[in-house]
Amino acid sequence: MLNKAAQECVGYFSQRKASLMNQDLLQLIKDYATAPHSKINATLVSKSKDNLAAMLLDLLTLYYNDLNSSTLREMVVSVIAGFTPLTEKLGYNGFRQEALTGATEYCEIKPKNVRTTSTATNKPKLDGGGNFTDYSWQKFNRHIRENPVMLVAGFVDGQLIYIFKFNFNEPHFTSRLRLQLQRKFPNGDVSGIYLRGANFTFRHFKDVPALKTMRFVSDERLDDLFEEKHIAGPVYRHLRSSVEL
Repeated sequence: MLNKAAQECVGYFSQRKASLMNQDLLQLIKDYATAPHSKINATLVSKSKDNLAAMLLDLLTLYYNDLNSSTLREMVVSVIAGFTPLTEKLGYNGFRQEALTGATEYCEIKPKNVRTTSTATNKPKLDGGGNFTDYSWQKFNRHIRENPVMLVAGFVDGQLIYIFKFNFNEPHFTSRLRLQLQRKFPNGDVSGIYLRGANFTFRHFKDVPALKTMRFVSDERLDDLFEEKHIAGPVYRHLRSSVEL
């Protein structure tokens, strides 16, 4: 019987009316989990370049749009922003050494991916938002002490649209998180209980003086995303009016 991940993979390709290439990828995914790597290597060597390219593109599409994992999205944002990715489940997403002081600087990446094929009643938009999962005063105070670089990214169907960069210790931003913690834990942390999600949007950091914005799509693509309601007005106007590729 297929496990949950395999079922989701099969479902993904079934919805796309899987071609021979996709069936090859499904077989590769199965072999990786069940067969010796020597067999996998022999199978891959026997494939044509076009076949391998198609399998790789399908795998990247699947992974970039995975609802249960943001690993690839975090990795690409980290690299583009000049950080080395950290793959540990907990903690920061990337680091770099400052050239002059040698001090280590960390980044906290919040990537949001919108799928244009979503059937949700209230379809999500790219609103510059992010979320701190299982948050607490302890985690918040650690962030205050260490002041990581925030990298808030927006994707549509796995395509990178923007990255917003600013320091954690920006008053308007931290006040948003502090307010939610105060509501949940007015008397301090409670053992074993967490704030499920401390969220924020573009309006909570848009006025940061040192805000840096990186955009990765053309004006035309941005216009289409806005018209198709995949990106919120404030973010669209900011990207359209003040940021060039």
